[in-house]
Amino acid sequence: MNDSKNRKSVVILGPTASGKTHLGVQLAHKLNGEILSADSRQVYIGLDIGTGKDLDEYESVYPPVRYHLIDIVPVDYEFSLYDYLQCFREAIQDVLSRGKFPVIVGGTGLYLERILEGYSLTKAPPNEALRNELNSMAIEELRIKLMQLKPKLHNTTDLLDKERIIRAIEIAIAEKEGGEIITVPPLQSIILGVRWERDILKNRISERLKKRLQQGLIEEVEKLLNHGVSEERLFQLGLEYRYVLLFLQGKIKNKNDLFQKLRSAIWEFSRKQEHWFRRFERSGHYIYWITCDEIEQALIWIKNNL
Repeated sequence: MNDSKNRKSVVILGPTASGKTHLGVQLAHKLNGEILSADSRQVYIGLDIGTGKDLDEYESVYPPVRYHLIDIVPVDYEFSLYDYLQCFREAIQDVLSRGKFPVIVGGTGLYLERILEGYSLTKAPPNEALRNELNSMAIEELRIKLMQLKPKLHNTTDLLDKERIIRAIEIAIAEKEGGEIITVPPLQSIILGVRWERDILKNRISERLKKRLQQGLIEEVEKLLNHGVSEERLFQLGLEYRYVLLFLQGKIKNKNDLFQKLRSAIWEFSRKQEHWFRRFERSGHYIYWITCDEIEQALIWIKNNL
């Protein structure tokens, strides 16, 4: 950590239900900071309970902690990595210009990776005509087309899912056509990871899901449908919205079955997140792992390494 004296921000990452928001708010309050979200779903207006925005957390301290990159686009807008990096750049410049300390909180690995490593992206708005053409092709044909366009593919996970392949083809074509480029330099930051024992995290996932269902997760999905959000779009917006939609369609028979199936799916997702964190560490990023009970310890460590 030879460059620790040059670090100007803190990143808090961790699996779903680990308590990142709570820790972020407490640290931002103590460091005269503001929160910048790194969550790919919390950007959407109206996705509140299912994405765990927990906006009351920001009001739990005085003065309340200000947050950014939450509730910034409508649900039907296809928010891309390009959009995020552009919004993040503007938000962090705003935070720093007012002498505030940036605390970046989130579990979307792709966003965090690009923030911390820096990246150049070509603007590639959705092309409906191209998408209709590509949707008619088999996934193997799409893979071949993408590899022809981009033989040195940076993110091989783009090859695993048809929607991601199509999006990657859109971007590759935009790059070849000389689209507008946004460049984000690497962010120098201390990285805190929130970690729990497996059984404790499983219990946290269960308790949080119970709370979300009690708060009206099902009603939130019904409201989105009533406001014209398509079933196809809801299915794309993450596990909570996907499984509740299946329940409303009658494909999941009762609320207990919904709880059991959704809990298992969220647990599997948390394991994928942890796999990403391990890979991220192996790539050379130091993560200082704590639990939410160790805020004071984390604060001391941060102050010693800024």
